Amino acid sequence: MAQKPSIPKGTRDFNPEEVAKRNYIFNTIRKTFKTFGFQPIETPSFENSDTLMGKYGDEGDRLIFKILNSGDYLSKADEKALEEKDSNALTSSISEKALRYDLTVPFARYVVQHQNEIELPFKRYQIQPVWRADRPQKGRFREFYQCDADVVGSDSLWQEVEFIQLYDTVFTALNLQGVTIKINNRKILSGIAEVIGASDKLIDFTVALDKLDKIGEDKVKEEMLSKGISEAGISQLQPLFSLSGSFESQIQTLKSILANSAEGKKGIEELEFIDKAISELGLATATLQLDVTLARGLNYYTGAIFEVAAPENVDMGSIGGGGRYDDLTGIFGMKDMSGVGISFGLDRIYLVLEALDLFPETISKTIDVLFINFGEKEALFSLKAIKQLREKGVNAELYPDAAKMKKQMNHANKRNIPFVVIVGDEEMQMNRYALKNMRTGAQEKVSLETLIAEVTA
Repeated sequence: MAQKPSIPKGTRDFNPEEVAKRNYIFNTIRKTFKTFGFQPIETPSFENSDTLMGKYGDEGDRLIFKILNSGDYLSKADEKALEEKDSNALTSSISEKALRYDLTVPFARYVVQHQNEIELPFKRYQIQPVWRADRPQKGRFREFYQCDADVVGSDSLWQEVEFIQLYDTVFTALNLQGVTIKINNRKILSGIAEVIGASDKLIDFTVALDKLDKIGEDKVKEEMLSKGISEAGISQLQPLFSLSGSFESQIQTLKSILANSAEGKKGIEELEFIDKAISELGLATATLQLDVTLARGLNYYTGAIFEVAAPENVDMGSIGGGGRYDDLTGIFGMKDMSGVGISFGLDRIYLVLEALDLFPETISKTIDVLFINFGEKEALFSLKAIKQLREKGVNAELYPDAAKMKKQMNHANKRNIPFVVIVGDEEMQMNRYALKNMRTGAQEKVSLETLIAEVTA
């Protein structure tokens, strides 16, 4: 007996209803990207290994899917590495390509490779799958889509303002209320570390601070002490542990803490600019909130940092994030290319919309009307009408087989097709169509023009 087929762990099949719902999110995001002036690009699903390796740190390198060279790859393998079972050395001799880990590094490669073709500032969006050899768990997959938008070639803070508006526009279009856009600034984190004498322990400091809402104040202090941050320095952080209130009141507290840090004060100025602009412009659905514990990949970001939190009544992590980077293309030798970008977490947004029952009912509808098949003459008559319906934008189809009426009607019910058309000898002689509304059960004989009007109403 043949073994039942399966798919790799961390990947998924999507049924028609799930694809329709995912496309609803994709289309909403894509439409907003275009409205805000972003241009689409696509990059290959796999890159040369040296493009990806070393760009994400040791942990990231470990999670990159490597592709074996074509043909007899072992014939060119490093024999010493093979004998010593040195996987790192062996990999480079049998694999020259890898599946992309994210869309950011390929975008950096794209900008450098096409620098003479693109007009700066360059606003790009990209919606494509990425792959990570991670341990699959709830909400974490080995294959998933990223929906990214970036602007490179400008250090203007108006870009940050527009990204906040973009988030708000998308979530408003998805009817997702209560979203919080959290914002911080790398310069503020650097300034705080400077003030407490821990500039050389910036990463340790921020990693611990980022856990405040998860492990609490005492545990955060313990972790900081264990990393060599002095008690005196930690005591200076006390106002941060209870920092709350409005954006403006938190800024005033930060001004007091960072009075002696030029870097920190610059970060405050940038946040004040963004907050003032958003206050003037207003947000339709989302709320902008300052969160000084937000770090998000500290090594990567150099200015504003964003993270989007789902509504409080849904148990979900962040559904988006991003920030500013001053040297996106530096990893490929092209220095001083500032940029800022954000990403939408498609899978988590899907789960949130599902939990809150926010998908429109019409999303899953694929066919507007099904024509019952009674035989060759009836089928041909029906197909002539179906051709005209399709030209009018109506999704119509003919049941392929002249099966029993009950079977065809059951088929329509299982697919939630709202209308069924029955054509027999009498209908053909009258040039009419028996139109049955599957929701109400009402049935009437109508002309083709009336049929089109009914199913498109």
